[in-house]
Amino acid sequence: MALKKDKHAGLTENFHKKRVVYSGVVDFRADTVTLPNGKKATRAFMAHPGAVAVLPVLDDGRIVLVRQYRYPVAEATLEIPAGKLNSASDKPLGRVKAELKEETGYTAASIKPLISFWPTTAFSNEILHIYTASGLRGGAQQNLDEDEFVNVEIMPFEKALGMVKKGVIKDAKTIIALQAWKIKLLEKK
Repeated sequence: MALKKDKHAGLTENFHKKRVVYSGVVDFRADTVTLPNGKKATRAFMAHPGAVAVLPVLDDGRIVLVRQYRYPVAEATLEIPAGKLNSASDKPLGRVKAELKEETGYTAASIKPLISFWPTTAFSNEILHIYTASGLRGGAQQNLDEDEFVNVEIMPFEKALGMVKKGVIKDAKTIIALQAWKIKLLEKK
């Protein structure tokens, strides 16, 4: 008889009590948990509905990025288009199609999952779903939110990857998307 493995390796912290510290676009919580040793502890984190991002790839292999000012880091960053899910029931595929159109003006004949990951497990439950988009059409008219100011930049994929290596692109989702896409390209060879 095989032993059943504990996927959490005996490290599970069990929910005891929820406390919302701030509720807005995302919630900030300070939950009480019961530790594996039976003691109580507080776990402060951001409760996030999740997000999507997309790496748009033109027929010639160039990619579409967006540049926008990010207040927390006080810089205009170069990123793949992305957006927060409106709720936990929001469908990632529908949201990624909307974000692609809103931020770049493009629509895609094909959108495929690339990778999903937790950006910051120590203080958020956010999951970020990254897709690739191909068969792009349009690109002329963005449909940005009234508080959104975004420039579209098109460049060769290898140039963007070089910008990661040089530390010019610092956005985590963009770095992960570019590296995951490079792995996919290498797998096709």
